Amino acid sequence: MCQTLTNGIEWRERPGSGGVLVCLHGIGSLASAFDDLLAYLPSELRVICWNAPGYGRSEPLASDWPMAADYAEALLSLCDALQLEHVHVLGHSLGTLMGAAFAADHPDRVASLTLAACAQGRATPHGGTLSENDAQRLVDLERLGTAAFAAVRAPRLIHASDRNAGLVAAVREDMAQIAVPGYGQATRMLASGNLAADCARVRVRTSVIVGAEDVVTPPAQSRAAFDALSASVRGDYVLVSGAGHAIHRQAPAALAHTIASTMRNTLPMTGTVQ
Repeated sequence: MCQTLTNGIEWRERPGSGGVLVCLHGIGSLASAFDDLLAYLPSELRVICWNAPGYGRSEPLASDWPMAADYAEALLSLCDALQLEHVHVLGHSLGTLMGAAFAADHPDRVASLTLAACAQGRATPHGGTLSENDAQRLVDLERLGTAAFAAVRAPRLIHASDRNAGLVAAVREDMAQIAVPGYGQATRMLASGNLAADCARVRVRTSVIVGAEDVVTPPAQSRAAFDALSASVRGDYVLVSGAGHAIHRQAPAALAHTIASTMRNTLPMTGTVQ
């Protein structure tokens, strides 16, 4: 995967001659978290994974309290710069809020949408008081520092973490690279997010997938997002046993299958999921 900085956004690419899949990571993650997924996606698919604003070398957003629509506009700017007119979108966790906002606001640019381990958001008024959980994220990060913060939180993202030390280590490595102000901006966006409201506005085919053992964003959140979709755009709702929150690491084959199935029902596509 080559890594590039364009319009203030850092992104990674696996070249391909087919359609384009844009991958949006979660709040404690990075573009590189999708590397393991690539082996399960059709080889001709061009895959672009961004570091969200404020992550990696990507510039933070101008607002201290951005909304999901602000990240959607940053994504639009990247797509414009890369001359990507029509993309398939995968959002994981916090990335589901970004992906749904992008699809809802720019339906002419999105061919299909896959939402994995949905972060529903809390609909906190912009500039309001953060919930106890959201406020504690920022307190813990400042108190512990990134390395210890990641060590505490990473095991929760992997089901049966004691038997999956390698996956936990990979999640911890990503999370240890978060920084302010990007993480603070993302936390406040999560606080104000309302995924169900954006899903109700989506007009492209959308599938939802979640690990049955996800304790970070339990399956009920993903089910609520799926139920909010118009019946005319609903793809598949997939519950994966034996997988936790980091479904792109713990169940990449199931996630790839869901993405490819959703894509096949929108635009012609060749290749199979391994």
